[in-house]
Amino acid sequence: MKKRRLGRSPIYVSEICMGTMTFGSGADEAMSHRIMDESVEAGINFFDTAENYPVPPKREWAGETENIVGRWMKGKDRDSLIIATKVSGPSHGWIESAQRAGMTAMDRHNIVKALDDSLKRLQTDYIDLYQTHWPDHGTAYDETMEVLDEEIRKGKIRTIGCSNETSWGLMKSLEASERLGVTRYCTIQNNFSMNNRRFEDELAQVCRQEGVSLIPYSPLGGGALSGKYNDGAMPEGARFSAYLKMGGRQAKMAERFVNPKSEESTKRFMAIAEELGVAPVTLATAWSKQHDFVASTIVGATHTDQLPEIFAAADLELSPEIMKRIYKISREIMYPMG
Repeated sequence: MKKRRLGRSPIYVSEICMGTMTFGSGADEAMSHRIMDESVEAGINFFDTAENYPVPPKREWAGETENIVGRWMKGKDRDSLIIATKVSGPSHGWIESAQRAGMTAMDRHNIVKALDDSLKRLQTDYIDLYQTHWPDHGTAYDETMEVLDEEIRKGKIRTIGCSNETSWGLMKSLEASERLGVTRYCTIQNNFSMNNRRFEDELAQVCRQEGVSLIPYSPLGGGALSGKYNDGAMPEGARFSAYLKMGGRQAKMAERFVNPKSEESTKRFMAIAEELGVAPVTLATAWSKQHDFVASTIVGATHTDQLPEIFAAADLELSPEIMKRIYKISREIMYPMG
């Protein structure tokens, strides 16, 4: 599997990253370990987790995903693995963290405590990529960037990134880092898929000009691009099937991914996949990694049966003609996720 550099950092990662957000909820520990084992066998060296995982966030589950990953890493060659995790953003906004009684923020207290707790759960003495899970626009970027830099100097972190950030927030953080002479973000982890191309509107240009890499999550549109939600289907065990039944914030999130527009665009993308003789999952993953501002595409699985179609994307390069046809669908059905 090919490798790419994370921004301007010295770290190279596989073009596909295994996400772990359902480890401990959708996948039990034994299955989670099997998924990670098969990922390594396929050439993946990059694994992404967070202190707030698994999802949906619950106090009784908080940190369990990191525990599962940490137990898996015991006995492994730590130097061969690139481990990414995240500190929760503020809990007074669009989501409440399951950590620290929902009193999270991007200040010194929260970052230091979150990092130390993650290191314990992961049973390691350093994190390769430490990310702010969602932005705290109410806390000065100066404080956030300074404390992250201090932890790098202590050897607890190798490099840093942000997630779910805006163009303004990314540029604000980069300005603060350069003014203060501290480490800058090398990555941004945002939602990006054939059903959600908003990243290309502004953030892609920021990444290109500033040397920041996107490590996109939800390249399968939350699973919608597999076609499993087509025609109103609510498959048992699927994340958004559960979210739609839960109501509230979780249902609203699911409705962004599963709606009439996303279903129509998915059907058109599936027709292209059928012509190519590949699975829709393979097409969606290959498309995601075929962008100059993308370093590694984060995928997820709850069972090893899902892995072959994902791994098949490693060697698939879409032709310019296919990329144009996908773009045409995106122009005809604009912003399926709003």
